[in-house]
Amino acid sequence: MSELVSIITPVYNSEKYIAQTIESVLAQTYTNWEMIIVDDCSLDNSRKIIRGFAKKESRIHLIEFGENSGTGKAREEALRKSKGRFVAFLDSDDLWMPKKLEKQIRFMTRNDYPISFTSYKLIDETGKDLKRLIQVVKSVNLHQYLKNTIIGYSSSMIDLNQTGSIHIKDVRIRVDTQVWIGLLKKGFVAYGLDEVLMVYRVHKKSISSNKLYAAKKTWDLYYRIENLGFFKSAFYFGNYAFNAFKKHYL
Repeated sequence: MSELVSIITPVYNSEKYIAQTIESVLAQTYTNWEMIIVDDCSLDNSRKIIRGFAKKESRIHLIEFGENSGTGKAREEALRKSKGRFVAFLDSDDLWMPKKLEKQIRFMTRNDYPISFTSYKLIDETGKDLKRLIQVVKSVNLHQYLKNTIIGYSSSMIDLNQTGSIHIKDVRIRVDTQVWIGLLKKGFVAYGLDEVLMVYRVHKKSISSNKLYAAKKTWDLYYRIENLGFFKSAFYFGNYAFNAFKKHYL
């Protein structure tokens, strides 16, 4: 099995972490990949660092935006340029375990799964292990996902042969959640690989750490963008809030 994997990485002011992220891709035991990095007009040295890697490694491709456009547009542009059967998402401060691609592709092809995601662990801004694991569930359909947005974006993979081409809306609210809702609405199911194959970096000022802000954006997504209606939105949002509390505090 040697299908091409397209790795999608949007970047904005990630000079502290982008080298480690790229190195975790270079360390993969599965080698048939392309990494498409979209620099969203960074103001720091991110672009210079990425250029250095791209100069040495032909599988790394850098797209440079002239103005800040948001992660939705960056990911959509990377998808447009991608050539792989499989698409894997990796944010610019997260890391992969060396066998991530190898194990995940085997898991998907052996079971004929269209979408998969893995368990992952959390570190802080300095790389300190927070001793917390987020474990996958066996599978997630649309109804289950709306109640518990458990798919870790940087742990995910999509088989385009099964799902067909995917598109990411040009929005700045819960871009990852919208991707999964869009696919699961079509009847696809995402399957969990219960191995820790990704490392998620938690920032003090990130959306994930600001629980109230994250909750508001999730409500806006359900009610205003996905137009689920008030009662459906309230039902799913209540379950989402409970599961988020359980995941982070219990």
